[in-house]
Order: sequence, then C-alpha cells, then structure tokens
Amino acid sequence: MEDKKDSRSLAGHISNPLEYDPNMKKGIENPEKEIGKIKGKLEDFKKKVVKKFPFTIALGVLPEDSYKLFEEDGGLLPEEVNRKPLHLMFLVPEEKFKDIPKKIKPEILKLVKESKQELWIHIKTPVDVWNYGLDSKPEFIDAIGRSMPLHDTGFLGMVRLATIHKALVLRKFEKYVATYGIFGSLVTGNAGKDSDVDTVVIIDDTDVKRMPRLQLLEKLRGIVYDYIREATALAGVKNVLNVQVYLLTDFWNNVKDANPVMFTFIRDGVPLYDRGTFLPWKLLLKMGKIKPSPEAVDMFMKEGDRTETLFKRRLMDSFVDIFWGVVTPTQALLMLTGRAPPVPKVLAAEVKEVLVNKEKVMSLKDWNFLDKTMKMWKDYEHGKMKEISGKEVDNVYKNFENYIKGLKTIREKLELNLRDQEAERIHTEVFKLLKNTFGNKSQEMLIKDFEKELVKKGRVENRFLDVLKRVAEVKKKAKGKKVTPSDVHRLSRDASELINGVVEYNQRKELVAIEKSVIQINGKKGKAELVVTDSGIFVVDKEIRKISNGLVKGDKKALEKAISETKDRLRINLDSKVFEILKKEFGQFELMM
Repeated sequence: MEDKKDSRSLAGHISNPLEYDPNMKKGIENPEKEIGKIKGKLEDFKKKVVKKFPFTIALGVLPEDSYKLFEEDGGLLPEEVNRKPLHLMFLVPEEKFKDIPKKIKPEILKLVKESKQELWIHIKTPVDVWNYGLDSKPEFIDAIGRSMPLHDTGFLGMVRLATIHKALVLRKFEKYVATYGIFGSLVTGNAGKDSDVDTVVIIDDTDVKRMPRLQLLEKLRGIVYDYIREATALAGVKNVLNVQVYLLTDFWNNVKDANPVMFTFIRDGVPLYDRGTFLPWKLLLKMGKIKPSPEAVDMFMKEGDRTETLFKRRLMDSFVDIFWGVVTPTQALLMLTGRAPPVPKVLAAEVKEVLVNKEKVMSLKDWNFLDKTMKMWKDYEHGKMKEISGKEVDNVYKNFENYIKGLKTIREKLELNLRDQEAERIHTEVFKLLKNTFGNKSQEMLIKDFEKELVKKGRVENRFLDVLKRVAEVKKKAKGKKVTPSDVHRLSRDASELINGVVEYNQRKELVAIEKSVIQINGKKGKAELVVTDSGIFVVDKEIRKISNGLVKGDKKALEKAISETKDRLRINLDSKVFEILKKEFGQFELMM
C-alpha cells in the first residue's frame, strides 16, 4: 500500500478526518416543531400501550426514509402503503414472541383503531432486530437506532449509540473496515438500562506495506476512541460505549490461539457492517471448522500445570496479608502507650514487656499467637517456610480474627488507664506548683490564693481559674468515667498554659527580688556583677568571689544560699572598704543599678 496522504489510502483517511452529519431528521423542514407535533398526537396511544403491555421494551417512530424497507419486509399491500401510515417499532421481550399473533397484535390493532390515526405497528423482539444484522440487513438496525423514542427502557438508546459510532467510523475509513459488530449483554438479552455497549471494529490491514502495523493500530485506536465521545454526545445517552479495535491479521491470529474474547464475539456478536468477513466466520464456527491450533492447546494445558504453583503462592500471600494484619494494629497499641512502633523482629518482646507485664492488658493466649506468627514470619523471610497448607491458613486466620477482637478490647483498657494516669499527672503537677508558690496548703486554700493573688490582680488570665477548678475535679471524674480521653487531652493542653502562667509569675517575682540587690560594675580592667546579700557581698564575673578583707574564692552553692536567705529590700549600703577592694581589682569603675 502506498503511504500517500489522500482519500484512497488508509494513511490518507487517518490524516484527513471527515465531519459527521447525523441527519437524524432528514426531510423535515422544521424538525423540532414536527417532532413535538407527532409526539403530542401519539402520547395518549403510547400511554395505553405501556399500560396494556407493561413489559414493553421500546416504542418508537421509525424514520420516514426507512418506511419502504419495513413495508417490503412486512409485506404491506399497495392500498395499505397508499394510506401513508406512520410506522412505529414496538419491541417486546423474546419470551413474549409466541403471544404476538394471538394476544399482542389484536390488542395493538384495537388501540390503533381507537386512536383514529393512520398507524402501522411493527411488533418485534430484540432477537428479530439482531437477525437483521445476521441476514445482512444492517440498514434495518440503523433505522431502528434512528427512530424517535416514545417509550424506551434503554434498548433504543444503546442501539442508537452503536449505530452513530459505526457511521462515524465508516465515514472515516469505510474502505478498510472489514467488520463493525456489536456483542455483549445487549445482544444476549441481559442488558439493563445503564449497561455498557460493547462493539468491535476490525480493520483490514492485509495490504499495508509501509506503515508498521503497531503504529497503524495505535493511530486507528486514537481516532476510533475520539469518536466515542462524539457518538455519546449525538446519541444523548449515558451508557458507556466500549470499543475494541483489531487489525484483521491480529484478530485471526487470536482466533487461532483460542482467545476467549474473539470466540465470544464470533459466537454471540451481530454485524452492523460487514464486508463478507464476520458472517463466514460465524458459520464456520457453528460447523466446528474454526478450531484452536495445537500451540493454543499446549498453551492452555500449561495453564493447568501452573495451577498448583499459583495456588500455593496465593496461600503464602494470604499468610503474608494476615501477618501484616497482626503487626500493624499491634504497633498502634504500643504507640498508644507512648512507644515508637518497633520492627517485627522485636515486636513480640516489646509487647510482652509493655502490654502483658507492665500494663497487664493482654492475655498470654493472645501473646502466644503473636509470638508464633512472628516466628512463622521469620521462617518465611529466611526461606525455611516455603509453603503453607490451606488448613494452616484457615487456622491462622481463625486465631487472627480472635486476636483482632482482643486488640480492640485492649485499646479500650489502655485508653482508660492512660486517661487515669494523665488525670493524675495533671492534678499532681498543677497543685505541686501552687504549693511551691503559696505554701503547703489545702487544695481549697490554694485555689482561693490563686484567685486572690493572680486572677484578681490581673497577673494571669481569668479563664485559668476555671481551668484550675477543672483540674481539681479531673481525678474524681476520671475514676467515675465521666470524662473522655479527649476531655483529658484538652484539659492537659489548658493545664499546660496554666502552669506556664504561674511559672512566669514566679520567675518575675524572683527576678524583682534579685535585681534589687544586683549592681553592674563597669571598670577599666573588666566588668562584673556585684550581688549584695544579708550574708555578704559577692563579685560574679568568670568566677564567684566574696568580699572579705579582699576578694576570696566563693562558690555557686554559697551564693544561691545567701540569695535565698536575703530579705527583699530597696536600699543597698556599700562602705569605703568595698570601694577600695573593687578599685584595686577593676581599676577606675562605675556602678550601674
């Protein structure tokens, strides 16, 4: 095949797309108005039909340009044709086929007579529709797809979607389409209103010479898939159109290799367009002439040989899944206690230490299952356990279910324990700090002092008084299970802010006391701090020294003790001896308060 960019070559078709004109309302000057008029006249007739036959699949007005086809197919007499009736397609389920002549048709004729309109009703089943395709009459299916629906359970819309997409594909490269077929649930009669529409496009590539087949297939698929969106929009349905695109040579090779998809398509599919390819295949398949190659038979036999290996691997995969189902939630419980999640090889040891011995929330039975699972995993990792039987997997999984139930109970116990511990910690830390601030007093007195000295004097925020009262009650409420872990967590956050507020107050208080007795020395020979206490005067620079007939070595403990025993005062008295000693040490200096 010459690779020219013109309409005579497949490459030319790919490069020069043609626009699609659906022409769904051919011959109608004002289609919207005319369609509304027709629907209005037939609305009452439709309601009576659907009420009389609730199993109705579809009722639609056939396009005018198809009347001649259906008149000839239905054997209408010349006088009946001359009355120019409006042709309607009435679809009923296949199981009602036997009732058409004696039950359905007489009732329909009666309803037509009552309507006082010139109507001709073609009563068909979906099998009749697909037989048009098998009889090489796809134009009938096209007409049914283009019919104006009065009532539709989804069949007409799905046929419309497939026929529009087929038209788009044929307008693009009709010369190269060997078959456009439809198969799947719509053809087999199992489709629902929202079912997918499955179609196959087979492109004849037997004359391709220059373009690589893989490149050709990719280009074709891209164009055909683009048409899916356009066809869906034109059809106005929500059904998904699934299109499989094959080159003729690849399709036939798949048939020889016994590909189930190809055999299913040939067996159940219906051609909406065929150039003498699909129907011969279908007949040959029915005659038993299409048989898998010896290579295909060998390939399928090998699949049987692989079953045991595949089954054993999946059993082992099941154990791996159970293992991680054990490890991950167990790590979560250790994280709940404040531990980092341990690696699997030390998990059992840490669980025994924390959950069994310390917290006493896990039974030895559950721990033994965990330990056994960890040992099995170790054997699996080191290649000692290469397979596991189905019975063993069932046993492990049964124990796993019980273990997981136990973990949920353990979590509840842990959260209760941690709630009580956290409540105790919050209470202890807060009131220990208040005792250091206001003295060793009762809880009630400490709360009163806190309110009097800190809250009312504006040294801490007013809200901290409520926090302190909640802290005082938290132990009692925790034991009575009147407080949740989230409540305790929220109180812990508030209590932390309360503690910071009291600590800042204490630090400011100590700083004021110290600053009253600290003097900065700026001398030619250096700088230092002069700390005046009731026990003596200290000089602090690189080291701590005390003034006593000169500078003698001191230490931090003595300084801290002297500061703590010194009463607050605003006046500091320094005699002349102190100045002489300082001048000797620092030279000319000045003091800064």
